[in-house]
Amino acid sequence: MISQDDLRAAVGSGLLSEAQAASLQALAHSRTGAREGLREGDEPFELFKGFNEIFIVIGLIILASGWIAFTGLSLVGQIGGFQDKIIWSALLGAGILWGLSEYFIRRRRMVAPAIALSILFAGNAGSGLGSFFAEPFMIAQQDYSSLSIPLGLTTLSVFVFWLRFKVPFAMALIALGGFTHALLLAGLQAGAPEQFSDLFLLSANGPFALVTLALGLVVFAIAMWFDLSDPHRVTRRSAQGFWLHVVAAPALVNTLALSLMNQETAAADILLLGVLALFALVAIVIDRRSFLIAAIGYIVTLASTVFDGEGTAVTVLALGVFLVALGAFWTRIRAALLSLFSGILPIHRLPPSH
Repeated sequence: MISQDDLRAAVGSGLLSEAQAASLQALAHSRTGAREGLREGDEPFELFKGFNEIFIVIGLIILASGWIAFTGLSLVGQIGGFQDKIIWSALLGAGILWGLSEYFIRRRRMVAPAIALSILFAGNAGSGLGSFFAEPFMIAQQDYSSLSIPLGLTTLSVFVFWLRFKVPFAMALIALGGFTHALLLAGLQAGAPEQFSDLFLLSANGPFALVTLALGLVVFAIAMWFDLSDPHRVTRRSAQGFWLHVVAAPALVNTLALSLMNQETAAADILLLGVLALFALVAIVIDRRSFLIAAIGYIVTLASTVFDGEGTAVTVLALGVFLVALGAFWTRIRAALLSLFSGILPIHRLPPSH
């Protein structure tokens, strides 16, 4: 550990300037304080830094609504050329959103406006690219092949936005865009799903469940790459991992837990408990409540809608009890697991246990 006296000696010897010493000290304080400033066992999470950010987000929403209304009114009564106007409107909107992002994200470092601008930029890009490439008459005949190119380019444009501004939430939008594009391509090859449950049951016809499983594993791997590069969770890399875990968990649940839930047999129930225990084990070891809550929240949502029945009600009740108990003893359980896996997993690259 470098003490205050060491920093003074380094400055006195000319090894460091006073500015460099201050920066080094601030970095050391941020790395230790980022987790010490939280309650024991807590996970860093930030949606906004103050009400001024909410004020700005409301302004951005009103600005976007006015822009959409103005564009829509200018198209009223137009018989032709409306696609060109939407494209030019989207190009102008992209320039405005990029300029706002330069100010609020790169200069002001605001969190909530960064999320709002990411969503607005993705929506604006989708509308412009969709108007340029999509074929309305083909879509009206349930031929969605013309949506493949604009959807892929929209995801690419959000990636370019992320490269410039490194907004963590934009990473989730990129992952969702990748999922949507992959499912669209799968649908074009295998045909549209016969029913909604085909999207997440292994027993269903079509490749949709396997596609979501494969992409879920890829997104989870990228999330872990961000997490392992920032074990103390003091940089935006940790926030990138957070949002990717939120997307990856439901995708993994898609084909594992929900396929077992649909079988309604004793063996399937036992396997379902095993799958949920595995999700909990992974979440505790990597110290990501977001991963577990996204997975279980997805199960509860679909259990209450698609798999409506007495058995699912019991499952939801059991999951609620499980989450409450796990939240109460998360820190103790994690400390025990890390000591158990100390010779197997790279513990030094995981968040430290309290």
